[in-house]
Amino acid sequence: MTDSHIIIVDDDDAVRDSLALLLNFRGYRTRAFPSAEAFLADWRPDWRGCLLLDLRMGGMDGLALQRALAERGNTLPIVFLTGHGDLPQARAALKAGAVDFLEKPYEEEALLAAVAEAVERDSRQHATQSRAAEIAARMERLSERERQVMDLVVAGLPNREIAGELGISPRTVEVFKARMMEKMQARSVPELVRACLEAGVGSG
Repeated sequence: MTDSHIIIVDDDDAVRDSLALLLNFRGYRTRAFPSAEAFLADWRPDWRGCLLLDLRMGGMDGLALQRALAERGNTLPIVFLTGHGDLPQARAALKAGAVDFLEKPYEEEALLAAVAEAVERDSRQHATQSRAAEIAARMERLSERERQVMDLVVAGLPNREIAGELGISPRTVEVFKARMMEKMQARSVPELVRACLEAGVGSG
C-alpha cells in the first residue's frame, strides 16, 4: 500500500465505521484496525497518508503504539482521538510528534482539518525523503577522488587548499571538481552544499 490512506485504529466498532464513512465521503481511502496490535501486525514502512489513533484501547494504548512506531522508524503523521483525554497525555502525544489531539465527540470540520494537515505533512516528508534518496544516488556515482573533492568543497576549502590536502595539483582538482559537479547536477557550490544538506551529508 504505497498510495495514501487514512488508517483508523480504534477498538470501538461504531467509531471506526463512522470515521470511515465520513472520510470516504470526503474522498479519502481508509483502512481500519480494531487494536494497536492488529495494526502493528500489518504495518509496513512504505505506508502513506496518516494515522487516526484512539488513545485508550484494550491492550496497547495509543501512546504506546506511537512509541512503538517511532522505534520502527514510522513517519506516518498521527492524529489522536480520545474520549478520556487529559492535558498531560495531549502534551506527551504532541511532544512525540502528533499532528493533533482531538476529544470525542469530535467536530467533523476539526477532524477533517487535522487529517488534511496530517496528509499534507506526509506529502512533504515523502518529497523530502525522495529528494534525499535522489541526491544519495548521485553521490553513489562519484569516484572515490570525486567524493573527496566534494567533501572538501562543501567544507569551504578553495581549490589550492584542496590540492594540498589531497596531494594533487590545483588543475587536477579543477578536473575532478568539474566532473563531480556534473554528476551531482549542481550548477554552483551553494547548490551543491544545499544538496548535501538535503541528503543529510556533512562536510566529512
